[in-house]
Amino acid sequence: MTDTRRRVKVYTLNEDRQWDDRGTGHVSSGYVERLKGMSLLVRAESDGSLLLESKINPNTAYQKQQDTLIVWSEAENYDLALSFQEKAGCDEIWEKICQVQGKDPSVDITQDLVDESEEERFDDMSSPGLELPSCELSRLEEIAELVASSLPSPLRREKLALALENEGYIKKLLELFHVCEDLENIEGLHHLYEIIKGIFLLNRTALFEVMFSEECIMDVIGCLEYDPTLSQPRKHREFLTKTAKFKEVIPISDPELKQKIHQTYRVQYIQDMVLPTPSVFEENMLSTLHSFIFFNKVEIVGMLQEDEKFLTDLFAQLTDEATDEEKRQELVNFLKEFCAFSQTLQPQNRDAFFKTLSNMGILPALEVILGMDDTQVRSAATDIFSYLVEYNPSMVREFVMQEAQQNDDDILLINLIIEHMICDTDPELGGAVQLMGLLRTLVDPENMLATANKTEKTEFLGFFYKHCMHVLTAPLLANTTEDKPSKDDFQTAQLLALVLELLTFCVEHHTYHIKNYIINKDILRRVLVLMASKHAFLALCALRFKRKIIGLKDEFYNRYIMKSFLFEPVVKAFLNNGSRYNLMNSAIIEMFEFIRVEDIKSLTAHVIENYWKALEDVDYVQTFKGLKLRFEQQRERQDNPKLDSMRSILRNHRYRRDARTLEDEEEMWFNTDEDDMEDGEAVVSPSDKTKNDDDIMDPISKFMERKKLKESEEKEVLLKTNLSGRQSPSFKLSLSSGTKTNLSSQSSAASLPGSPGSPGSPGSPGSPGSVPKSTSQTAAITTKGGLVGLVDYPDDDEDDDEDEDKEDTLPLSKKAKFES
Repeated sequence: MTDTRRRVKVYTLNEDRQWDDRGTGHVSSGYVERLKGMSLLVRAESDGSLLLESKINPNTAYQKQQDTLIVWSEAENYDLALSFQEKAGCDEIWEKICQVQGKDPSVDITQDLVDESEEERFDDMSSPGLELPSCELSRLEEIAELVASSLPSPLRREKLALALENEGYIKKLLELFHVCEDLENIEGLHHLYEIIKGIFLLNRTALFEVMFSEECIMDVIGCLEYDPTLSQPRKHREFLTKTAKFKEVIPISDPELKQKIHQTYRVQYIQDMVLPTPSVFEENMLSTLHSFIFFNKVEIVGMLQEDEKFLTDLFAQLTDEATDEEKRQELVNFLKEFCAFSQTLQPQNRDAFFKTLSNMGILPALEVILGMDDTQVRSAATDIFSYLVEYNPSMVREFVMQEAQQNDDDILLINLIIEHMICDTDPELGGAVQLMGLLRTLVDPENMLATANKTEKTEFLGFFYKHCMHVLTAPLLANTTEDKPSKDDFQTAQLLALVLELLTFCVEHHTYHIKNYIINKDILRRVLVLMASKHAFLALCALRFKRKIIGLKDEFYNRYIMKSFLFEPVVKAFLNNGSRYNLMNSAIIEMFEFIRVEDIKSLTAHVIENYWKALEDVDYVQTFKGLKLRFEQQRERQDNPKLDSMRSILRNHRYRRDARTLEDEEEMWFNTDEDDMEDGEAVVSPSDKTKNDDDIMDPISKFMERKKLKESEEKEVLLKTNLSGRQSPSFKLSLSSGTKTNLSSQSSAASLPGSPGSPGSPGSPGSPGSVPKSTSQTAAITTKGGLVGLVDYPDDDEDDDEDEDKEDTLPLSKKAKFES
């Protein structure tokens, strides 16, 4: 949409009384059937989704502030604001709201009568306005009582605010404040404190503009020093005028901008330090004060951004070698606060802000700052860098790759970040944790761009592993040269845990880059040295790193693990842990359980062949015995390849013939006259009769014995039919018609050589071949309406049971008769 009049930003007030940006869109008003009334609708300009749908309630108080803001409360502690790009759009929507509520658009706040009784409402509406007592010293107590009595009623608050605004009453009160201070009239000063505090709770922008003006704000702060609950007054004015100093690191030529900065600082001070902590009932009354500060900050950032001379001077001094350390520290602190203020901007304005900083050379400037020795300056630079990474990691990646073409690895920006992480002197490593998070964002492929000409992931990861990874792993390699960590103090352990966390992230997301690095540099062996650390959290980090590698089920990793016998440190840690039931015990068992469940054959064989004697006595879990069973099954299959082939046919790879061939054979089978088959004889191909049954039974005798135990209760007959010279699957017959069918097969036919399923018959569909009489099996054809064949493979026990249940429920006349 090109209509900028109705372009708005939607804000909501969060629990911390801060405004959250909900998105940019275009506002309209219209009747919404679901809400049964006129409503405000905001649709996102990006995708047209609905950002806001709010019914204009007749009794909701809407406020218009600073010509481009409309603020209101949807419910208790849920405030909304619309920030318009143009004043005309704000006026247009304000008129709609006033029209629905029957108000004059000239007012800045509509009325909320929801909390008043009918009698109060009648009394208030019948009176034309609120008459204030004359502003005299003797009547301060009366004024204070009037303000206090008006706060519970929304309409009275509105009338009181209008009276204070129209009569210039605040300035008169502040004149009385000077009189009281000169006379040391403590009682009068206490009344003025209550009056000024009550005016704040009126939540009125027009009154704030008077109170926060250059001529009034210090007197307002002075009134708030005399809290009746305190024995001595506070000294807020003394702090603001003598202690707090305004530093212009770069001279500001615009007087309006300078005044706005002073005003915002003082109002923020009033909110944070001067006003008492609001009660639950008063908290919502200060929403306009929060809004005043928020939008002041937005205005300051915009005015500074438009001052090209100011930003040019700022970055010139930041990068100038002649700038002294103290001055540079002030510049960095200013830039940090400037970036913090930018978080209040709308997304498109924030984009323009960071692009401006980028064009001015903020990243080279940060590189200079991070090379300084002053920890406070480096800390501020880190905060600025975090704003840039969170805003646009691709911009940072592009800079460091271009920089690598001109500078050595040691002075690359990203390596400076890694070095500051490694050298963090904070015992809790607060800075290192922050920097590790930034590095993780930079190496995360999820936020990397892919274009037609280049792939950022490929380019940047290639750069990172070539120029930066050796810096990241340096403390790990230096500390793991022997069988135990050379340094095992708490701070070193914390640092190594951070490095391992980042390496684990790389294993999960970087595939071949990290794989080559781990195998070529023997990183896993060095990491597993940390399993011997006295700090359990570090040993668990090392174990987690190996678990992530095993979880990939990559044979390159597996061969590397087996070749270097890298299960040995894990088994040692498991045995040293003893019978203690703790996180280390559970994590190690879970790793071996994963190998067993996923049937990673190479690792299973390696563990059993090398570590079984150490683990065989562990019987409180079945994991290791299960691994041994897997290992024995593997060896059995290797010793009997025919058995392995048979198992795979039966369990996983059932042979399915061409659908058209099967249909042809079924049609021939059903067209065959039953009289052509003699009772007690199963038709078998002549070629099958020439084969030797012993060739089949020998390699699978053990397997069939196990099958016999499982299926001893099943009583089915194996039926084999020869169709067009091909073997067909055996069938169990169930007919939906009343026709009786007598099909008999001699039990001896079940042991004929070349039966379906034997390894020697390529046409086998997966039936178990020749079996003893007691384990004979059948598959089923179920017919409904037309005859449709469904092949039910013999190892599907559940399906067989269901078919048997269905047969039991059929009348005898409809059951097929089988004779064995």
